Amino acid sequence: MSASTQDKSLGIRLNRGLLGFARNWLKVVTLILFLYVGLPIAAPILMHFGATGPARVIYTMYSPLCHQFAFRSWFLFGAQPAYPRAEANFPSLLPYETFRSNVITASDLPVGAPIPNLSVWGADLITLSRAFIGDAQMGYKMALCERDIAIYGALFIGALLYSIPGVRGRLRPVPFWLYVLLGLGPIGLDGFSQLLSEAPFSLWTERETTPLFRVLTGTLFGLMNAWLALPYFEESMRQLASDMTAKFARRAARNVSQLTA
Repeated sequence: MSASTQDKSLGIRLNRGLLGFARNWLKVVTLILFLYVGLPIAAPILMHFGATGPARVIYTMYSPLCHQFAFRSWFLFGAQPAYPRAEANFPSLLPYETFRSNVITASDLPVGAPIPNLSVWGADLITLSRAFIGDAQMGYKMALCERDIAIYGALFIGALLYSIPGVRGRLRPVPFWLYVLLGLGPIGLDGFSQLLSEAPFSLWTERETTPLFRVLTGTLFGLMNAWLALPYFEESMRQLASDMTAKFARRAARNVSQLTA
């Protein structure tokens, strides 16, 4: 087979692959979202049942993608589903520092190191809570924080809803004002008001968002992004599929004309 024939054959395969993706892009996106949000949930399950190696791989994979603070994460198989800081003022859950301060002793630390103070925002709290995966008492944290689980879970749910016949292809992108009001507004106000209350900014009294409010703002952000992006993807993929189908039709017509010439 000549080089030009090989290049042509490769080009045809790539074009067919592109056409297949254009026709099935929603299934691909839904599967990717399912895996992306499913693996962090699988990590604590694997830890609980002793598969620590695969679980730690998942925690490591997601570490650059999320802060993984234990006090802002969901836990499985422990005393509580979450361990927010005392500043969150969530009476139904005992604070994170209450649990961790009781188990961190001098024997857990380098020789001469002081017992860390987990009751204030600082390096001790940030470093130790990020590294802490869990234990038999507290359970094991998910590899994404509460808000990220809500965001990507809502994107996954949005993709499922968009796949319903009668919705796909008819739903228009969310109006921009509504996207800003419900998507960007709550999560932006919550995140920045919390960030700017912490050191080194400390612009006002420190505040810590409750787990339920993290879920609410994350879910709104995820659903609004799904509503915004999926209709645009649908329009683009339909156009791409139409263009690729026309391209194959033209190629087939040329082949027929060459054979009959």
